[in-house]
Amino acid sequence: MLTIKHISKQFHKQTVLDNINLEIHQGEIVSILGQSGSGKTTLLNIILGLEEPSEGNLFFKGVDITNVPMEKRPFNIVFQDYALFPNLTAYQNLTYGLKNRKEHSSEEEINELIQLLDLTKHLDKLIHQLSGGQKQRVALGRTLVMKPQILLLDEPLSALDGVIKESIKARIQEIAKKLHLTIIIVTHDPEEALTMSDKIVVLDNGKIAQYSTPIEIMNRASCHFVQEFIINQLMIKQRNIQEIFQQSLQRKES
Repeated sequence: MLTIKHISKQFHKQTVLDNINLEIHQGEIVSILGQSGSGKTTLLNIILGLEEPSEGNLFFKGVDITNVPMEKRPFNIVFQDYALFPNLTAYQNLTYGLKNRKEHSSEEEINELIQLLDLTKHLDKLIHQLSGGQKQRVALGRTLVMKPQILLLDEPLSALDGVIKESIKARIQEIAKKLHLTIIIVTHDPEEALTMSDKIVVLDNGKIAQYSTPIEIMNRASCHFVQEFIINQLMIKQRNIQEIFQQSLQRKES
């Protein structure tokens, strides 16, 4: 569905992306995972059309869209801060993009989406009355009513905690499956990428360190960076959690 060929990007003679090649298929959830400064946001912006590559080409369904402006690409994005209108209700935010494009979604489709996102009880609330998870679902809904063929999510879970984060993860996966929607996620969190994605692009200093399924990454890290950044980090987290449970059990037994 989306093909990235030999994409590179330089800012002031500094290479931010170096010869990126990717194939993303319809219905896949693909995470772009990397540390700060790895180039993941620049790659997202090039896909969206906010940035032009210094070299290379971007193809959508076989058509070269490298020079197609952002507003003419069939993609849409949910930004990290949600960018909702505080003076509008949840429903008004959700349907805002349909004011001049009512043909994009019927009333029935909007209602189905509201149910899918579990927003029925919150439609009349102003944005400041919503929880973080509810705001995230409104932002998702506002994007989905426009029926993008690729949905881009910029750090979608970074402002959420615990159970709410897990709920949104499940909701995103359900949306992708039900709508057969291609989703590209930018994240710095290995656990988030591994538990949400069909495939993961691991970026290191502007280069692809590995592009594989979560299981392949866990079983066969391609390099020292992937081993340290993903696997060792998760092993430390797992060990810390196990220690807490063991301490809890010991206290109960004593």
